[in-house]
Amino acid sequence: MTNYLPRMTRTGEVQRSTGEYKIKPIKKKVREILGYPYPARIPKGIFVEQWVGISTDEFHRAKDADVKYMRNRHPLIDMGWSRSDCVRYLTSLGLADTPKSSCLGCPFHGNAQWRHIRENSPEEWEDVVEFDAAIRKGNARANATGNRLLGEAFLHRSRVPLGEAPIDHVTAAEWAAMQQKLADSGPDLEELEQGVADGCSPWACRGEAEPVQDDFGLAS
Repeated sequence: MTNYLPRMTRTGEVQRSTGEYKIKPIKKKVREILGYPYPARIPKGIFVEQWVGISTDEFHRAKDADVKYMRNRHPLIDMGWSRSDCVRYLTSLGLADTPKSSCLGCPFHGNAQWRHIRENSPEEWEDVVEFDAAIRKGNARANATGNRLLGEAFLHRSRVPLGEAPIDHVTAAEWAAMQQKLADSGPDLEELEQGVADGCSPWACRGEAEPVQDDFGLAS
């Protein structure tokens, strides 16, 4: 499965991998399109224009690319469109059920989003459950270099394997009982059900105030 971003650990810490699973593949593909695979130097004035669907609600997330061969455009902001404007437009085209942008294995999903994957896309559900199991001990490359994960990684906020996670509707009392051993600063029930409100962008994951940018060996 491609496009895995942060992950929840037993300690509640969110480990972010935006650069590894989003920025790096985008840069690699852009270089491929331009005909200058890494480590070839891209001549001055050669670039791609990348349109990013960030609305005015999240204008603070609209960032320039960190390399000269990519130029970001934000057409929704240019038009002054908010998320509500987008929903109205999509509704007028009969596309009212268009979901917010997010990666398939995003731990910012709410229970409703996990259920949607499970009930409407069995293959993707199997894929994401498999991926959840695979990340339990952290990133293989990081482990190999001695940067081992402290604790265990999970996609679901309950910090149990995704296939066993309580993604079906849970009452406030049930959730409180499950979380009694966790800190008092857990997610509220609305966020638990619907997920983080923010959408996704090439440079930042949902709920991330400041995007993580790095050249990952592909900046030149």
